[in-house]
Amino acid sequence: MTTNISESLNAVLVKVRELPITALVNEIRLLCQKWFHERCTKAAGYTTMMSKDVEMKLEGRKDRAQAMGVICADQYTFDVVDGDRNYCVDMALWTCTCRKFQLDQLPCDHVLAVVRKTPYEAYDLCSLYYTREFWHETYRGVINPIPHISSWTTPQQISEFELQPPDVRTVAGRRRKRRLPSMGEELPTPKCSRCKER
Repeated sequence: MTTNISESLNAVLVKVRELPITALVNEIRLLCQKWFHERCTKAAGYTTMMSKDVEMKLEGRKDRAQAMGVICADQYTFDVVDGDRNYCVDMALWTCTCRKFQLDQLPCDHVLAVVRKTPYEAYDLCSLYYTREFWHETYRGVINPIPHISSWTTPQQISEFELQPPDVRTVAGRRRKRRLPSMGEELPTPKCSRCKER
Protein backbone atom coordinates (compact mmCIF):
# COMPACT_ATOMS: atom_id res chain seq x y z
CA MET A 1 0.00 0.00 0.00
CA THR A 2 1.40 3.40 -0.92
CA THR A 3 0.78 6.37 1.35
CA ASN A 4 2.37 9.23 -0.52
CA ILE A 5 0.93 12.67 -1.20
CA SER A 6 -0.31 11.78 -4.69
CA GLU A 7 -2.45 8.96 -3.28
CA SER A 8 -3.93 11.32 -0.70
CA LEU A 9 -4.72 13.99 -3.28
CA ASN A 10 -6.19 11.39 -5.65
CA ALA A 11 -8.58 10.29 -2.92
CA VAL A 12 -9.67 13.86 -2.18
CA LEU A 13 -9.97 14.89 -5.82
CA VAL A 14 -11.76 11.79 -7.07
CA LYS A 15 -14.94 13.75 -7.96
CA VAL A 16 -13.20 16.61 -9.78
CA ARG A 17 -10.61 14.62 -11.76
CA GLU A 18 -12.87 14.59 -14.81
CA LEU A 19 -13.03 18.40 -14.99
CA PRO A 20 -10.94 20.40 -17.49
CA ILE A 21 -7.41 21.18 -16.31
CA THR A 22 -8.13 24.82 -15.41
CA ALA A 23 -11.09 23.85 -13.23
CA LEU A 24 -9.04 21.04 -11.65
CA VAL A 25 -6.19 23.41 -10.78
CA ASN A 26 -8.69 25.86 -9.32
CA GLU A 27 -10.19 23.10 -7.15
CA ILE A 28 -6.71 22.15 -5.90
CA ARG A 29 -6.02 25.81 -5.08
CA LEU A 30 -9.31 26.11 -3.18
CA LEU A 31 -8.59 22.91 -1.27
CA CYS A 32 -5.09 24.04 -0.28
CA GLN A 33 -6.44 27.47 0.68
CA LYS A 34 -9.01 25.81 2.97
CA TRP A 35 -6.44 23.45 4.51
CA PHE A 36 -3.96 26.24 5.22
CA HIS A 37 -6.61 28.38 6.92
CA GLU A 38 -7.96 25.50 9.04
CA ARG A 39 -4.50 24.38 10.19
CA CYS A 40 -3.29 27.90 10.92
CA THR A 41 -6.41 28.55 13.02
CA LYS A 42 -5.98 25.23 14.81
CA ALA A 43 -2.31 25.93 15.61
CA ALA A 44 -3.14 29.42 16.91
CA GLY A 45 -5.64 27.91 19.35
CA TYR A 46 -3.12 25.63 21.07
CA THR A 47 -1.72 26.69 24.44
CA THR A 48 0.73 23.80 24.87
CA MET A 49 4.38 24.04 23.88
CA MET A 50 4.12 21.21 21.34
CA SER A 51 1.36 20.20 18.97
CA LYS A 52 -1.46 18.08 20.40
CA ASP A 53 -0.31 14.87 18.68
CA VAL A 54 3.23 15.25 20.00
CA GLU A 55 1.99 15.99 23.52
CA MET A 56 -0.10 12.79 23.45
CA LYS A 57 2.83 10.77 22.09
CA LEU A 58 5.16 12.10 24.82
CA GLU A 59 2.60 11.29 27.54
CA GLY A 60 2.33 7.71 26.32
CA ARG A 61 6.10 7.36 26.21
CA LYS A 62 6.45 8.86 29.70
CA ASP A 63 4.00 6.28 31.05
CA ARG A 64 6.01 3.42 29.52
CA ALA A 65 9.28 4.94 30.81
CA GLN A 66 8.06 4.69 34.43
CA ALA A 67 8.76 0.93 34.47
CA MET A 68 12.33 1.22 33.12
CA GLY A 69 15.52 1.18 35.15
CA VAL A 70 18.32 3.70 34.52
CA ILE A 71 22.00 3.08 35.28
CA CYS A 72 24.39 6.01 34.89
CA ALA A 73 27.69 5.23 33.14
CA ASP A 74 29.01 8.81 33.15
CA GLN A 75 27.62 12.34 32.94
CA TYR A 76 26.08 11.82 29.47
CA THR A 77 25.88 8.04 28.94
CA PHE A 78 23.15 5.90 30.48
CA ASP A 79 22.13 2.26 30.35
CA VAL A 80 18.35 1.85 30.30
CA VAL A 81 16.88 -1.52 31.26
CA ASP A 82 13.59 -2.19 29.47
CA GLY A 83 12.34 -5.64 30.48
CA ASP A 84 14.95 -8.10 29.26
CA ARG A 85 16.71 -5.64 26.91
CA ASN A 86 19.24 -2.89 27.53
CA TYR A 87 19.49 0.34 25.56
CA CYS A 88 22.36 2.83 25.57
CA VAL A 89 21.36 6.51 25.69
CA ASP A 90 23.98 9.20 24.96
CA MET A 91 22.66 12.62 25.94
CA ALA A 92 25.72 14.42 24.49
CA LEU A 93 25.09 13.03 21.00
CA TRP A 94 21.30 12.76 21.37
CA THR A 95 21.26 9.07 20.48
CA CYS A 96 19.57 5.90 21.70
CA THR A 97 20.31 2.40 20.43
CA CYS A 98 16.60 1.88 19.63
CA ARG A 99 17.11 4.66 17.01
CA LYS A 100 13.65 6.20 17.56
CA PHE A 101 15.24 9.27 19.16
CA GLN A 102 17.35 9.94 16.06
CA LEU A 103 14.62 9.11 13.53
CA ASP A 104 11.66 10.93 15.11
CA GLN A 105 13.73 13.68 16.73
CA LEU A 106 11.47 13.16 19.74
CA PRO A 107 12.57 11.56 23.03
CA CYS A 108 11.89 7.82 22.95
CA ASP A 109 10.78 5.81 26.00
CA HIS A 110 14.41 5.21 27.02
CA VAL A 111 15.41 8.88 26.82
CA LEU A 112 12.35 9.82 28.88
CA ALA A 113 13.42 7.27 31.49
CA VAL A 114 16.77 9.10 31.67
CA VAL A 115 14.98 12.48 31.84
CA ARG A 116 13.04 11.22 34.86
CA LYS A 117 16.31 10.61 36.78
CA THR A 118 18.32 13.65 35.56
CA PRO A 119 17.87 17.42 35.29
CA TYR A 120 17.19 17.22 31.52
CA GLU A 121 13.86 18.58 30.25
CA ALA A 122 11.87 16.51 27.74
CA TYR A 123 10.79 19.52 25.67
CA ASP A 124 14.42 20.61 25.20
CA LEU A 125 15.14 17.26 23.54
CA CYS A 126 12.36 17.63 20.94
CA SER A 127 13.02 19.00 17.48
CA LEU A 128 11.90 22.60 16.97
CA TYR A 129 9.74 21.41 14.05
CA TYR A 130 7.27 19.89 16.53
CA THR A 131 6.67 23.14 18.42
CA ARG A 132 3.45 25.08 18.17
CA GLU A 133 5.31 28.12 16.77
CA PHE A 134 6.83 26.15 13.87
CA TRP A 135 3.47 24.56 13.12
CA HIS A 136 1.81 27.99 13.08
CA GLU A 137 4.58 29.43 10.86
CA THR A 138 4.19 26.55 8.40
CA TYR A 139 0.57 27.43 7.66
CA ARG A 140 0.82 31.19 8.18
CA GLY A 141 1.27 31.81 4.45
CA VAL A 142 -1.76 32.82 2.43
CA ILE A 143 -2.94 31.24 -0.79
CA ASN A 144 -4.59 34.22 -2.46
CA PRO A 145 -7.92 33.95 -4.25
CA ILE A 146 -7.90 34.40 -8.01
CA PRO A 147 -10.35 36.96 -9.44
CA HIS A 148 -12.57 36.24 -12.44
CA ILE A 149 -10.79 36.03 -15.81
CA SER A 150 -12.56 39.20 -17.03
CA SER A 151 -10.63 41.30 -14.50
CA TRP A 152 -7.17 39.99 -15.50
CA THR A 153 -4.74 42.31 -17.28
CA THR A 154 -3.09 40.32 -20.06
CA PRO A 155 0.01 41.65 -21.87
CA GLN A 156 -0.44 42.41 -25.58
CA GLN A 157 1.99 39.74 -26.80
CA ILE A 158 0.21 37.04 -24.78
CA SER A 159 -3.30 38.03 -25.90
CA GLU A 160 -2.20 37.99 -29.59
CA PHE A 161 -0.59 34.55 -29.31
CA GLU A 162 -2.85 31.77 -30.54
CA LEU A 163 -2.34 28.52 -28.70
CA GLN A 164 -3.30 25.39 -30.60
CA PRO A 165 -4.27 22.15 -28.88
CA PRO A 166 -1.67 19.37 -29.04
CA ASP A 167 -1.82 17.00 -31.98
CA VAL A 168 -2.64 13.80 -30.11
CA ARG A 169 -4.51 10.77 -31.32
CA THR A 170 -7.13 9.49 -28.94
CA VAL A 171 -7.17 5.77 -28.33
CA ALA A 172 -10.33 3.96 -29.33
CA GLY A 173 -12.54 2.68 -26.54
CA ARG A 174 -13.59 3.87 -23.14
CA ARG A 175 -11.11 5.94 -21.11
CA ARG A 176 -9.66 4.36 -18.00
CA LYS A 177 -11.09 5.84 -14.79
CA ARG A 178 -9.28 3.71 -12.25
CA ARG A 179 -5.60 4.15 -11.62
CA LEU A 180 -3.04 1.44 -12.30
CA PRO A 181 -1.76 -0.17 -9.08
CA SER A 182 1.86 0.46 -8.09
CA MET A 183 4.37 -2.34 -8.40
CA GLY A 184 3.96 -4.69 -5.43
CA GLU A 185 0.59 -3.21 -4.46
CA GLU A 186 -2.26 -5.66 -4.19
CA LEU A 187 -5.80 -4.44 -4.82
CA PRO A 188 -8.61 -6.13 -2.90
CA THR A 189 -10.51 -8.73 -4.87
CA PRO A 190 -14.12 -7.70 -5.52
CA LYS A 191 -16.96 -9.28 -3.51
CA CYS A 192 -20.11 -10.76 -4.95
CA SER A 193 -23.03 -8.44 -4.18
CA ARG A 194 -25.36 -11.38 -3.51
CA CYS A 195 -23.36 -13.92 -1.49
CA LYS A 196 -20.56 -11.56 -0.26
CA GLU A 197 -17.86 -14.06 -1.28
CA ARG A 198 -14.67 -13.11 -3.09
